[in-house]
Amino acid sequence: MKSDLEQPKQQAEQQVQGPEHELHGERAEEFAERLITIRRHLHRNPELSGEERETTASIRSWLEEEGVRIADEYVLRTGLVAEVGQGDGPVVALRADIDALPIQEETKLDFASQVDGKMHACGHDAHTAILIGAARLLKQRESSLPGKVRLIFQPSEEKATGARQVIQSGALSDVRAVFGLHNKPDLQVGTVGIREGALMAAADGFVVKVEGVGTHAAVPEAGIDPIVVAAHIVTALQAIVSRNVGAQESAVISVTKLHSGTAWNVIPDEAILDGTVRTFDEKVRARIRERFNQVVAGVAAAYGTRATVRWIQGPPAVVNDEALASAAEQVASQIGLNSIRPLPSPAGEDFSFYQKEVPGLFLFLGTSGPNEWHHPGFDVDERALPLGAHLLAALAEQALQNVQAHQE
Repeated sequence: MKSDLEQPKQQAEQQVQGPEHELHGERAEEFAERLITIRRHLHRNPELSGEERETTASIRSWLEEEGVRIADEYVLRTGLVAEVGQGDGPVVALRADIDALPIQEETKLDFASQVDGKMHACGHDAHTAILIGAARLLKQRESSLPGKVRLIFQPSEEKATGARQVIQSGALSDVRAVFGLHNKPDLQVGTVGIREGALMAAADGFVVKVEGVGTHAAVPEAGIDPIVVAAHIVTALQAIVSRNVGAQESAVISVTKLHSGTAWNVIPDEAILDGTVRTFDEKVRARIRERFNQVVAGVAAAYGTRATVRWIQGPPAVVNDEALASAAEQVASQIGLNSIRPLPSPAGEDFSFYQKEVPGLFLFLGTSGPNEWHHPGFDVDERALPLGAHLLAALAEQALQNVQAHQE
């Protein structure tokens, strides 16, 4: 088997197209090779949300090799914050998520996960490599930056807790704009999805507990069957979206688990059902929650019992700043990327918490993937790595210039 260095070098030579040229003092192939090496190391060694200690140590080492300052004043349990730039100018932020998923990898790649039951099945290894690449590019032209770029390597995105940890650390307190991206398997390499307004959904969870009265299965009239009640609740919930959400709006209610009973001849005491609600608008989000509670209570009452709802509030919708989106289209064009206006995704993203604090823009980066996010065969086309790095670096530079221009 080839070494870590030899494999990405060979792939970079095969994948990076275009003329032999220098990119800020460095050959394009060498830059791509470096990012592929980083991504593959992370892919081999995935760590779940809150466990990203070795990942954090590796990121620190790679940044220190580039001469990038680690901003240890922003304390995180895992993950880290770094900075490029000098002086008292404006601050903009770039963010990458670093955690993996509890999925058994089935890609059969030479650099597949070496940790049983854990995999970078959402491409956060690629996001991390891209942000390190952006740091490298920004460091090379640090003296010309009209401010600072804060680099956020965020933990625990999959549990939707990492962004709030970063905010609590103070790392966003003086930031004027924040940028992030996510790989998109169904977009081709060289394409970037840029959309103002809602891009990704608010992702809330629910747990419904139905209280029944247990009895022998042969005499159901002696009890209250919680399974029947739960089944009617599941059916009734399906009408909420179709009858309470307008045709120009969008929402999803999915019941994904239903647990009840322990024996074939016993009607149990309770039934528990779980699921998720996805929405793009805060008013729709609130309306669905209200109607959900009413439907659950009403169906249970109709059967002579009660049911309780516990809400698990996830991240709000990712809502992109219009001005940042418009400016990003120009940046993408300038560096040779094809920008499109993607459809909103019902998946959730805790980048949205940053957007509650400061103007933000989240992008989709085309990666020509064979499978969707969270699939055991997920992979990215590594040609996208240097493209993403150049895009993030260029967005940060333009944002600093725009803030400075407005201050003058």
